[in-house]
Amino acid sequence: MSQAGTTRGRPRTFDRDAALAAAIRLFWARGYEATSLNELTEAMGIRPGSLYAAFGDKKALFKEAVQVYAHSPAGAFAGAALREEPTAYRAVARMLREAAAIYPDPSHPAGCLTISAATNVTVQDADIADFLRDLRNANLAALRERLSTARQEGELHADADPAALAGYFAVTIQGMSQRARDGADAAELAQIAEMALAAWPGRHPDRPS
Repeated sequence: MSQAGTTRGRPRTFDRDAALAAAIRLFWARGYEATSLNELTEAMGIRPGSLYAAFGDKKALFKEAVQVYAHSPAGAFAGAALREEPTAYRAVARMLREAAAIYPDPSHPAGCLTISAATNVTVQDADIADFLRDLRNANLAALRERLSTARQEGELHADADPAALAGYFAVTIQGMSQRARDGADAAELAQIAEMALAAWPGRHPDRPS
């Protein structure tokens, strides 16, 4: 048998990272349910067999895509703010202001992948909705913990409710994501961010008077 005959059946090689980046953008723009396998393979530039061989099924591909997104600048900004800022107020302010800039950025799909990608999932794909819900709840827990620490250290008044405050800011960020998907620009979202910060209980040295 000739060499051509022995290589004819080998799968075409491809750039796995580039293919995954294409899948992330498609899931981000359209959501999990509305994205078909045919659309994925076309966007990723691969055959169905290569998709299954490299990533597993659609659910496995989606979960890997979300994990990569979560470590990208668009997906990791909130966690970075909580880790890096010296006060809880500055962390929350940075989260809101960066969300206002990132969510409507035209260089990528609008909004947040982990907030919007599970819209209208079917009963068979309920585990995808659960997967994203657990990620969002983990982010909420991290924010609540940071606010609880702020109360313990005196940054927040003793009467402040860290759980309610974390929920408020989480709802604001989720709403900003949807507004971006509905066409809101960075200026509108920046105004929303500043209005949300005005709800911070008590005075703060980093807060404009």
